[in-house]
Amino acid sequence: MTGTGGDGMVSGALHSSSAVIHKPIVRITVLFLGVLAVSCIVLYKSAYHFEFLPGSSSDSDSISMSDNRTSKVHFMDFQGKNELELERILKNASTKHKTVILTTLNQAWAEPGSIFDLFLESFQVGDNTQKLVNNLIIISLDQKAHARCLAIHPHCYALRTEGLNFSSEAYFMSEEYLKMMWRRIEFLGTVLEMGYSFVFTDADIVWLRNPFPRFYPEVDFQIACDNYYGNPEDKNNRPNGGFTYVRSNLRSILFYRFWFQSRETYPGKHDQDVLNMIKNDPFLEKIGLKMRFLDTAYFGGFCERSKDFHEVCTMHANCCYGLGTKVHDLKIVLEDWKNFMSLPLEEKASASPAWRAPQNCSLFSDHLQDINPEESGFHVHPASFDLPDTF
Repeated sequence: MTGTGGDGMVSGALHSSSAVIHKPIVRITVLFLGVLAVSCIVLYKSAYHFEFLPGSSSDSDSISMSDNRTSKVHFMDFQGKNELELERILKNASTKHKTVILTTLNQAWAEPGSIFDLFLESFQVGDNTQKLVNNLIIISLDQKAHARCLAIHPHCYALRTEGLNFSSEAYFMSEEYLKMMWRRIEFLGTVLEMGYSFVFTDADIVWLRNPFPRFYPEVDFQIACDNYYGNPEDKNNRPNGGFTYVRSNLRSILFYRFWFQSRETYPGKHDQDVLNMIKNDPFLEKIGLKMRFLDTAYFGGFCERSKDFHEVCTMHANCCYGLGTKVHDLKIVLEDWKNFMSLPLEEKASASPAWRAPQNCSLFSDHLQDINPEESGFHVHPASFDLPDTF
């Protein structure tokens, strides 16, 4: 029981009526049976629906609901120092509702004047986005990206991946690209297991308006789209893993585990392709995952632009190949936005400007059939509470 004067009230109630004893027992029993049922589902799926990590035995593979950190299917084998460092950074950057904003960064995107600078600039020129920088954690994938982050941002975490080098521009669907994408899913699953909800955003997304009011309440997993067909529950929408809002709970944790394990069911596919393959899987219904697709009217990109400057929250350099191409067109997006924001209030209220971008990106989109993906450059395809009042 909770409330003021808890000890005295509980003591009096216990002596006054046995019925008060029975109610908590019933609640505990129902809760126990609920957890037991979910555990049975998980164990069933573990044994029959997807394989566990190589080298594990049937005894040790079972998912422990009581101790996620010791389970063989736990995403990351943190050594104490790294885990403590991540916990410290998450705590320092999170809202009171334990929500953070995450992005990944490598050397190629961290160069001065490149993607990272445009990403940070968007928070400064966006509408009600400046304060969100305090909740932003940069996940650096190599030493030079980490050094750049530390020089200009307070929340930086070095994601160490033994034997892999993510410092250069990763070519779409190359081996390094796939490893980078799956490392990201692995890490995000760990953040959920540590009890933190997050918005994940690719760094080639500019934040023009606070997106939190546009998120659906009481939904576990929300994802932006390359193409949106009008219904947020329609699984025919084409999701893009470059922008997601995920609430930390048992359902989302199990979903990310399932998603990560499914890379072995569909080898050679990136995370977004695998998501499209599993989004209708019965397992998601069994665990009760609530999924929604975000409207491109608010969360747009070069695949499908947000047309209304008064509504747009984010713009993604998707459907675009090559670092230089992305930088060129994102600069134009920010120029258009700053011109709009500088208008006098009355003029701004009635203005209906149009985006000048994509320009160079559209040239690539028109000739995608002629492009060898491995030569085309890096392209990221992709707790039960009210919306945080601190955003």
